[in-house]
Amino acid sequence: MEATTLIPAEKQRYQKHLNLPEIGTKGQLRLKNARVLVVGAGGLGCPVLLYLTAAGVGKIGVIDPDVVDLSNLQRQVLYTTDEVGKSKAKAAIGHLNRLNPDLTFDTYTMALDISNARAIIDGYDIVVDCTDNFKVRYLVNDICVTLGKPFVYGAIHRFEGQVAVLNADLGDGNRGPTYRCLFPEYPNEIEIPNCNDTGVLGVLPGVIGTFQANEVIKLITGIGQSLSEHLLMVDLLTMSQQKIKTKRRADAEKIAREGLTSAGTRTSPGATGPQKISVQELAEKMALGEDFFLLDVRERPEYELCHLEGAVLIPVGMIPNNRKRIPTDRPVIVYCHHGIRSANVAQYLYTQDGLTNLYNLDGGINAWARDIEPEMAVY
Repeated sequence: MEATTLIPAEKQRYQKHLNLPEIGTKGQLRLKNARVLVVGAGGLGCPVLLYLTAAGVGKIGVIDPDVVDLSNLQRQVLYTTDEVGKSKAKAAIGHLNRLNPDLTFDTYTMALDISNARAIIDGYDIVVDCTDNFKVRYLVNDICVTLGKPFVYGAIHRFEGQVAVLNADLGDGNRGPTYRCLFPEYPNEIEIPNCNDTGVLGVLPGVIGTFQANEVIKLITGIGQSLSEHLLMVDLLTMSQQKIKTKRRADAEKIAREGLTSAGTRTSPGATGPQKISVQELAEKMALGEDFFLLDVRERPEYELCHLEGAVLIPVGMIPNNRKRIPTDRPVIVYCHHGIRSANVAQYLYTQDGLTNLYNLDGGINAWARDIEPEMAVY
């Protein structure tokens, strides 16, 4: 049942909102009756969750399958050191409940995928995309487009971020652009950045996530001018902002449906494609003198600092133009620092050339130095 009044405690808690003519009691009631799903409780999700909870959004869903890692704490300010190893979704809800115990919180500790996305998203009015997973991002887009729900997109990379309000009702019977209108082509694995390797400024997700929360509040209360037909790009190094005009494709619904169809028939990860190899297995192969091709996909300064004996250097960015250098008649073991870039390269080679002789070194040269060659100087 939809709430029609604010209780005295709510009037006190949200006094500063009530003092704003643009929000007032009417807008605060809209926030109280709103249902928002936040996909991802990481760097972007933390500020989004904090500010939506503080603003009084009545029902908030949090979905994240990951656990808190010590390296998260540089930017994921919702968590504490003693929560390392605990479920992000559950830890987040614990903090949010203490911030505003009068709200309803839904916790999802599984990954959002084609089997559950429609049922979960259907229970909310707005979705906030705080994931760093492109597969999930396109899935959120396709489900929201088919269900007619708006979602607020955010993304970060090193010192730069992006925000947009997608598939929003424009008030004239039409809806705004979708994620596929902005980025029609799904990036191949080799093009996908990962903050584990590239790094990210700790405050960046705080800035972009706060922008996302602001857009959610504007959507709910109907105030201001939303980013429903613009992509906002922010650079914290230069403190510059750029707002790019966007528009909806005529076939937005069609390509969303096609996206869901292909997602439903996609082969599950691990069923085919590159395999993993542990550093112990690689050490055994080396000791036995087995014939294999060792491919280092890091940058040259990393390679010159330390590398595995016999490794051939082809940095990630040079892989597409050097595919013929990679043999097909013997095992190819790909490695990088932690195993992230190399996994992307292996998947790229499998997708582009159908190579079935690919192995990704699990944990990369970092795991090798830790478990096999402790005297190795690893950066």
